[in-house]
Amino acid sequence: MSQVNSAPQRLRHIVMWTLKDEAEGQTKAQNMQKAREVLMSCSGLVPGIELFEVGLKTDGLDCTCDVILNSVFKDEAALTAYQNHPDHLAIKPFMKAIVAQRQCMDFWN
Repeated sequence: MSQVNSAPQRLRHIVMWTLKDEAEGQTKAQNMQKAREVLMSCSGLVPGIELFEVGLKTDGLDCTCDVILNSVFKDEAALTAYQNHPDHLAIKPFMKAIVAQRQCMDFWN
């Protein structure tokens, strides 16, 4: 029988993107690099961000997406503040222009 974890929970926010082969006049590889740069520019936007990692597809490894954001927030208020921050909103047009598919999952852990 498992025990319930009484430790404070944090809100994990994971987003995975599959990019278009070409977009915004750039190749997928170029847009992967730029996506990492613009996402990482958001890493310290609000208090309560406890983890903020951006990973890129690595040739030779099992990958079903091109870019992943793995982040942890202190609470839902911190995630909401991040999502509504003007600098985060400013990167959305670029991301939408280069993305073929997006998947997201938020969960407490």
